[in-house]
Amino acid sequence: MTGKLIVVGTPIGNLMDFSPRAVQALLDADFIAAEDTRVTLRLLNHFGIRKPLVSYYEHNKRERGEILCKRMLDGEICALVSDAGMPAISDPGELLVAQCAQREIPVEAVPGPSAVVTALAVSGLPTGRFTFEGFLSMNKKNRREHLKEVCGERRTMVFYEAPHKLASTLSDMFEAWGERRIAIVRELTKVHEEVIRTTLSKAAAQYADGSLKGEIVLVIEGAQPEEPQVCSMEDALQLAQRFAAEGKSASEAARLAAAETGHKKGEIYRLLAQQT
Repeated sequence: MTGKLIVVGTPIGNLMDFSPRAVQALLDADFIAAEDTRVTLRLLNHFGIRKPLVSYYEHNKRERGEILCKRMLDGEICALVSDAGMPAISDPGELLVAQCAQREIPVEAVPGPSAVVTALAVSGLPTGRFTFEGFLSMNKKNRREHLKEVCGERRTMVFYEAPHKLASTLSDMFEAWGERRIAIVRELTKVHEEVIRTTLSKAAAQYADGSLKGEIVLVIEGAQPEEPQVCSMEDALQLAQRFAAEGKSASEAARLAAAETGHKKGEIYRLLAQQT
């Protein structure tokens, strides 16, 4: 009988956010795959859970995933946890879920805290539509290319960022996008939780010294729609005259010019008639 994978969300700071169902899922598992076993051990000890821990992280995920899948195919239940938040979201567990899907190993989820939606909820920026962009590259060229790709994105954008990279990231964002509203959300659910609502220019200047510490989520407003170009009546008349010169009737020329410029056909026609 095939076992299964249970993806278990863990607290992003406050251990009281760990749900009773999540506790039960770890108790029911045969073993727990953890990004950092030391971090997970503190969680287990807090809730009095004793289960075998298997290290599963970025640099061993492919080979270790094969081993975990074999154990699940042999009937064992694996609980997958990350250091904080939902596994498989900007997290090595993404590959393990895919490996299970390829082998038709059942995958269940026990939802838990997510820094993405938590930061979005307190940002004060539009939440109806958003995009999660994960971590920006350490490589300066790749980071700037990423920012250029999303320059026209109109949805609210959410990024994860490490404090030691924050200064360069804010500077690059301001250079790529110009002025935008931003919420810098740090230390979510912890004692020093803080939401800094400001603008990119102010944030880039204020935190250029790298003084801001802790786990950071950046929530940035999307691009504003471009203002429609305003075409003058004189431009509309000249366009109608070109259409007329091409052989269009005055009425048809006025109609075509109105469609392209947004001015009223009757007004264009009246001016056009005065020119002939």
